Amino acid sequence: MGNSGFSEAGLRRLHDVLTRHVESGKIPGLVALVDRGGETHVETIGTMQHDGGAPMRRDTIFRMASTSKPVAVAAAMVLVDECKLRLDDVVDQWLPELADRKVLTRIDAPLDDTVPARRPITVRDLLTSTFGLGMDMTSLGTPIMGAIFEQGLTPDLPTPMPEPDEWMRRLGTLPLMHQPGERWQYQISNDLLGVLVARVTGQSFEAFLRERIFDPLGMKDTGFHVPAEKLDRLPTLYAPNPQTGEFLVWDEAKGGRWSEPPAFQGGGGGLVSTVDDYHAYFRMLLNHGMHGNERILSRPAVELMTTNRLTPEQNAARNTMATENVHISFGQGQHGGWGMGMAVRTYRGDYAPIGQFGWDGGSGTTTYADPENQLTGILLTQVGMSVPDPARLIHDFWTTLYQAID
Repeated sequence: MGNSGFSEAGLRRLHDVLTRHVESGKIPGLVALVDRGGETHVETIGTMQHDGGAPMRRDTIFRMASTSKPVAVAAAMVLVDECKLRLDDVVDQWLPELADRKVLTRIDAPLDDTVPARRPITVRDLLTSTFGLGMDMTSLGTPIMGAIFEQGLTPDLPTPMPEPDEWMRRLGTLPLMHQPGERWQYQISNDLLGVLVARVTGQSFEAFLRERIFDPLGMKDTGFHVPAEKLDRLPTLYAPNPQTGEFLVWDEAKGGRWSEPPAFQGGGGGLVSTVDDYHAYFRMLLNHGMHGNERILSRPAVELMTTNRLTPEQNAARNTMATENVHISFGQGQHGGWGMGMAVRTYRGDYAPIGQFGWDGGSGTTTYADPENQLTGILLTQVGMSVPDPARLIHDFWTTLYQAID
């Protein structure tokens, strides 16, 4: 392909670096897809279990964790395109549980030490993760973070999240951490968007995603659970012991959390998918919303999603998490910006250029596209970020991939 794609030597080095991680014993298996200007290259290395078992295949289905966010957000943007939602609509009419918010006087205040919200929450606040509540790893141990965990409002716990109306009811009992629009906060807004989409459309979040995003893009293996006939394509998910590195099973395929439809279809972290399904989605974004001759999203919707939406003040918490909690984030999240459902690179802190967009997942997944190089990279594993090993693999993947550009 010459200068439209990758150098042969570069792809060989990429293969060798990925193989080294698997041969280290720290990563049982992986599937990686890289594409530049239509030249696609796939690596399948290692096995479905840490003690062997079936080999990884191109159609292996992975738990996408937070890499669900860039895909799930598209459902809300379809509704913005169709004027069924406006960016500055107040959400109270669909999410009455969020009306008349109270806001903590400070992040570590008791839950009843509040002031009234200065204004209602808008669709824009949810789309940009700035509505006032979220997972703040720099505030562990505060009453509000304790309440978020106790109420089962996040997916990272043994107890599954309740069905959407009950989840909303519990969310409505809590004060906000920050005034609406003031500060970027992780995770909860992405799950809220799924509830919003379902209430606006009268369909389940998954049904609307399937009709408007998954089916038109041919994403046949993407959804919120894995049907029985495909379970043999789902690897065991591990969350290794942070002290010893021992492979602890976080989720089995058969009988596990993704083996039947969940009560809550979580846009923040609930999807399962494959490298080819994700490739179709990110290629659509690089193609300004087009898939072949079919328009999935408008060009301006894609531009809003994939360019920075945050002020430095709004983004401060995210930069703090990425740079001052490296033992938690393992250096992830250092991009400088956030669009809608995904990170956007606003400064050159590594080998990727400004404008790269995408996100990483706590289950050892990474998915980004780069308009400048017309480059897509997707790397999926089954090792959770309880240890640095998957993050190191992800960093090495990107470092090597960018050297492979011809």
